[in-house]
Amino acid sequence: MPYRSPVADILFSLSAVADLPGMIGRGLAGDLDWDAVKSIVAEAGRFATEEIAPLNRAGDLAGAAYENGVVTTPPGFADVYQRWAEAGWNGVSAPTEFGGMGLPHLVNVACTEIWNGASMAFALCPLLTEGAVGALKAFGSRELLDAYLPPMVSGRWTGTMNLTEPQAGSDLNAVRARAERAPDGSYRLFGQKIFITYGEHDMAENIVHLVLARLPGAPAGTRGLSLFLAPKFLVNAEGSLGERNDLRCAGIEHKLGIHGSPTCVMVYGDNDGAKAWLIGEENRGLHAMFVMMNAARLAVGTQGVAIGDRAYQQALTYARERRQGRGPKGGDGMIPIIEHPDVQRMLMTMKANVHAARGVFHLTGVSLDLASHADTEAERTAAANRAALLTPIAKAFSTDIGDEATSIGVQVHGGMGFIEETGAAQHMRDSRIAAIYEGANGIHGVDLVHRKLPLAGGETVSQEIAGIREIAGSVAGRGGAGFGATAERLAEAADALEESTRLTLDWLATDQNSALAGASQYLRLFGLALGGACLAKAGLAAEALAAEWDDESELGRVGLARFFAEKLATAAPGLARAIASGGAPLEPYEAILAESA
Repeated sequence: MPYRSPVADILFSLSAVADLPGMIGRGLAGDLDWDAVKSIVAEAGRFATEEIAPLNRAGDLAGAAYENGVVTTPPGFADVYQRWAEAGWNGVSAPTEFGGMGLPHLVNVACTEIWNGASMAFALCPLLTEGAVGALKAFGSRELLDAYLPPMVSGRWTGTMNLTEPQAGSDLNAVRARAERAPDGSYRLFGQKIFITYGEHDMAENIVHLVLARLPGAPAGTRGLSLFLAPKFLVNAEGSLGERNDLRCAGIEHKLGIHGSPTCVMVYGDNDGAKAWLIGEENRGLHAMFVMMNAARLAVGTQGVAIGDRAYQQALTYARERRQGRGPKGGDGMIPIIEHPDVQRMLMTMKANVHAARGVFHLTGVSLDLASHADTEAERTAAANRAALLTPIAKAFSTDIGDEATSIGVQVHGGMGFIEETGAAQHMRDSRIAAIYEGANGIHGVDLVHRKLPLAGGETVSQEIAGIREIAGSVAGRGGAGFGATAERLAEAADALEESTRLTLDWLATDQNSALAGASQYLRLFGLALGGACLAKAGLAAEALAAEWDDESELGRVGLARFFAEKLATAAPGLARAIASGGAPLEPYEAILAESA
């Protein structure tokens, strides 16, 4: 089925949930106005729908190809990428100093969802470039900024993130890639990296690799990692491309999904070593790389929502067209399956979860903008802490939702969903990686519990829970009858979250095993409570629109908030009870998980 970028839903969330117009009204977005935002997002949607989306199925079938060190992307990828880059899309939130648009991060978050909904495999290339630009801008020398940022911002050159090695996945303490100092102040890299997205391809003139490696005599573990920039082609003094660097792609992986995106094995230093330059300080590489990693984590969260929305669109179309069985009221002849209550439940679950997760990462995006541009230092600090708190939820909750939505999409299609020709299975295959890369979701649960809950002495999470309660109170006070029991269910979810937060913070000091054992369930609970608040906030905005402007076109958002609160957020008290049960001692788990004789 033809895909349509969800421009109207994205804009409504930017306005009603993230209050981007309010940020603009405070003068925190430069000369940008709301009409310009609407135009930018609409044009992104048009380009994605007309140009990128047709690549999705063809890219899955053809895949990226590797031969003798050369990687070729699927037909059409390179041509569309050139048009996309020429239109300026690679620099939406990049600094104007280096050729970017300098727009709020939140606008770029909206565009990132649009690119990934059209083709996740295609959109992965600029996603990594954006993160590399951020890390380089934050920690690179002036010489590196001037030489590399303009072509990277323009999209002529792309960027990668080189962390993982065969023995070093989530645990970067085990990184073995090594760097040696050269007499001219540069460095030489030696070693192998795996799972490098777009590590080699034919879409850009040059590829700029950001590589974690260890210098001689460096401290053990992550404290001894440094970050280096190693281009595919060395750059001459005047900016032209010089000779090929001593690095190569040794192969690409054969994956479950995202077939159009080349996932590369990269080898550095077959000969004299890949020439590289230090980013930031020696032995402080992970600190610099976290700028790129955090940007990528939020972007991956948008992937979960993007592909979930695409799966929903396809399932909805199929449910309207496919006729099977008789309706609850009987009658002659078969009815469209969308008239069956359980199919309605599945479609509503997909849509409600997708909209809730979108709201969560929009709140994260606006917090990042306020952390940079709010009027006072206190506001900037509070916003930065909020962004830090919400980032693991935006990544993990949204990508879990993507997995669930695409799986339900296959179920709506029935047997045809299991057949590759319909395309429903591709969404499920593509989606699966998002909960794994950029930090497996369980690790984000641990990060949320162990590092983010204690922020500002617990004040950051307390304020977030208070905000959820405030929205529940607004629904109770001024929400119409269409909200049903939304206020009550949302308040129950806030109660569950507050009690689980208190218990988890106590356990961090007394029982680490119990705190970490419930981390993933705690993250899910947080996502349900905050996602429900986002939908309720959107529903209230829809009612206000109807009352003030006699525009009832958005009132379906009230029903969506009610469905989420009454059918999905009701899991919150159960999750709180599971968290409260704590972590069992190690020995019973060993006995339970032991293989049968």
